[in-house]
Amino acid sequence: MSIDLRLHAPMVLPCDASCSVIRDAVVDVDDEGRIAYCGPRSGAPERPNDAAVRECNGILLPGLINAHAHSPMTLLRGMGGDLPLLRWLHEVIWPAEARLRPSDVRAGMELGCVEMLRAGVTTSAEMYFMGESVVEATLAVGSRVVLASAVISTPGLDKLGGWQSMLEQVNRWIDADGLRFGPRERVELAYGPHSAYMLPPEALQTIGESAQQRGALVHTHVAETAGEDAEQRAKFGSVPALLDELGVLDGRVLAAHGVHLSDEDIRLFARRGVGVAHCPGSNAKLASGTARLVDLLAAGIPVGLGTDGPSSNDDLDLWEEVQLAGLVARIATGDATALSASAALLAATRGGAQALHRDDLGALEPGRWADIVHLDIDNPAFATGLDAPDDQVLANVVWAAGSRCVRDVWVAGEEVLHDREPTRVDRRHVQAAARTAAQYIRG
Repeated sequence: MSIDLRLHAPMVLPCDASCSVIRDAVVDVDDEGRIAYCGPRSGAPERPNDAAVRECNGILLPGLINAHAHSPMTLLRGMGGDLPLLRWLHEVIWPAEARLRPSDVRAGMELGCVEMLRAGVTTSAEMYFMGESVVEATLAVGSRVVLASAVISTPGLDKLGGWQSMLEQVNRWIDADGLRFGPRERVELAYGPHSAYMLPPEALQTIGESAQQRGALVHTHVAETAGEDAEQRAKFGSVPALLDELGVLDGRVLAAHGVHLSDEDIRLFARRGVGVAHCPGSNAKLASGTARLVDLLAAGIPVGLGTDGPSSNDDLDLWEEVQLAGLVARIATGDATALSASAALLAATRGGAQALHRDDLGALEPGRWADIVHLDIDNPAFATGLDAPDDQVLANVVWAAGSRCVRDVWVAGEEVLHDREPTRVDRRHVQAAARTAAQYIRG
């Protein structure tokens, strides 16, 4: 493949397994939108004369991966913000979602994609309804999505049909369009059974079988709060044990939250290769507890970071989750070394890809998609400059920089954020459309 774009930067964090630091670096993007080279400038291949060149004054790293989100809920931000999870869902969220139209979902998702790009998030694993609108919004903004169309059984959302109807719609969509489609595979389709407490075992088993027949991901809430699935715990010991008994864990599975996992649950997930999306911000706000992140990583479980919905977090800034993951892990263990800066960064990039069972995202390595973020170092967070030791610069990236330093973003080699503004859509227009949709939902 020929080199289509060359990015120069004083520093690149490729987010390889060792979280290495490359100085005076080059990232080459081929004509298919994949990484062709990432390494020192001195070792870069000869550049074709027609390749575009961009000088970046800061740090390049892979696009962050939001491993669990309900981004169209930007429209519901701030609603019921002081309620516990189950009351929040039954009394506020599901009644509001029952009013949603496809145009509302698209408006909320477009705003979510813009918000995430401005935080350096290039891929989000979404669980939501009206999937076609979610995909349309993602492609309009230029982001990447792993869409788990929600499957749920609750009277509050009966207009969406029963779980059988929801499942059949996902089956038909995947059979028609395949698992991945869109420009440079920006869309992956998955199954989103909401939870064991909102679906009967028959539904979970049938969904698992459908997903495995198609090689698709199952993305589901697991053990988010202590009381949500008490009935399943009483019958089966735990939700992971139930999912295993039903055969769901035989396929690709992403478990969101995983706050209340036992030692045996963790061992089971490790044996089955289940990925976990850790959502420390949402779990803290809803007083759900905190996942045993250090134990999950020690067991070899792939762990990514998620924001959860922007009405329970209340934003889509994954940098906050990077910092919270480290801080909460240290508090929970009483160990200031429990989660290093490099481990926290990898959870938001490489770890997120692994949790999604993807090997084409999350790192600047040849063959992976060129989803790239440029951090501007003209900021007090980098007052010590890039001449500081590697570990100090990395610490500043993780603990000090945050989304305020995100300047430019590329997805599959296409610049979709330039100088903090999206290139494909007008941010102010997107915000206005979301405001109108939110007003409709409130009645």
